[in-house]
Amino acid sequence: MNTPVIEICAGSIVSAVAAQEGGADRIELCASLDAGGITPSPGQIIITKQKLSIPVFVLIRPREGDFFYSAAEYETMHSDILFCKKQGVDGFVFGLLDAEGNIDAQRNRQLVELAAPLPCTFHRAFDVCRDPFTALEEIISCGFTRILTSGQAATAAAGARLLAELVRKSAGRISIMPGGGISEKNIAALVQQTRATEFHASLKTAVTSKMKFRHEKVSMGGNEKSEYAWMETDPDRVRSLKAEAGKAFQSQQP
Repeated sequence: MNTPVIEICAGSIVSAVAAQEGGADRIELCASLDAGGITPSPGQIIITKQKLSIPVFVLIRPREGDFFYSAAEYETMHSDILFCKKQGVDGFVFGLLDAEGNIDAQRNRQLVELAAPLPCTFHRAFDVCRDPFTALEEIISCGFTRILTSGQAATAAAGARLLAELVRKSAGRISIMPGGGISEKNIAALVQQTRATEFHASLKTAVTSKMKFRHEKVSMGGNEKSEYAWMETDPDRVRSLKAEAGKAFQSQQP
């Protein structure tokens, strides 16, 4: 491997297409990024798969909030995986904890088996679990292929020490993929500090509505956020991050 794998978290079809244009290696497709991401709509999944040639992994998360799911929410995750498999997606991203903050090994394993032969990423539920090293071994035993994590910190940069330790302890049995606040400005340092080979970012920029008529006094979300501006992945930022990551990665090769 000459360069690390760059996965872009895309909250829309527009962002997914932009990420591919910028050179992303893989997409994590989701909705409601402001809420940490939830499962995207059927239409979003279908059209994204039609438009992209790079792998599309779909987030399976029935709601925002914690990762201790009810029986009905678990059934929803089960059904969403079956639907996505029929649409030809390339992998899945999910993670379940129990009420004590431990890995829910039984239900995670069941969903990994349901998703087979497609690969599964255990997402940032890892960052709020009770013990990262116990969780690492349990996630490996469940059959996941990677863990998306900020190193149990607010950002991957802040969690770099734990990320490096997880990479070391994983010993090639599972990929540790740093994510959380990663940008073209800090990717080089994270490559050097963590020795990871996959990285996760969103690399968004503000987009302004083209509507001429605007009713600025009404907010659909009930907050101060404008309905006439939002965030989408910037292909130029993806290119920049790819370039910086590649240079840093090659500099540490023997």
